[in-house]
Amino acid sequence: MFTRREAAIRLDIPVEMAERHGIPAMIRDGELTAIEAEPPAWLLQSRADRRPGARPVWVRLECVVCGLEEWERPKKWWPELTMVLCDRHDPSEAPRPAAGTVRSEIDGIGGRFVGIVDSPA
Repeated sequence: MFTRREAAIRLDIPVEMAERHGIPAMIRDGELTAIEAEPPAWLLQSRADRRPGARPVWVRLECVVCGLEEWERPKKWWPELTMVLCDRHDPSEAPRPAAGTVRSEIDGIGGRFVGIVDSPA
């Protein structure tokens, strides 16, 4: 069984769209596989309407130290991240920045991550 959110991630659509089009709160793997195998018209249209290079619907955040992962909807204000760390780790535990770069930390990435941005000096 998958939650509606997990189904939305797998179908690469927003949760609101999944709800609007009748994806139940809990869905069986077979039902989800059937939707993927023969997508309904609304899902085909959603995929066709996506602009090349547009922000993705979901991004996978993975802690560079321990591998903890989370799927989140990217926010417009997120910069291009070099890496992310979960809240269990201090930013000093991240791999060292490359020579000639300046590192900055961005709080509030996903539910429990700190974003690291390495920019040219």
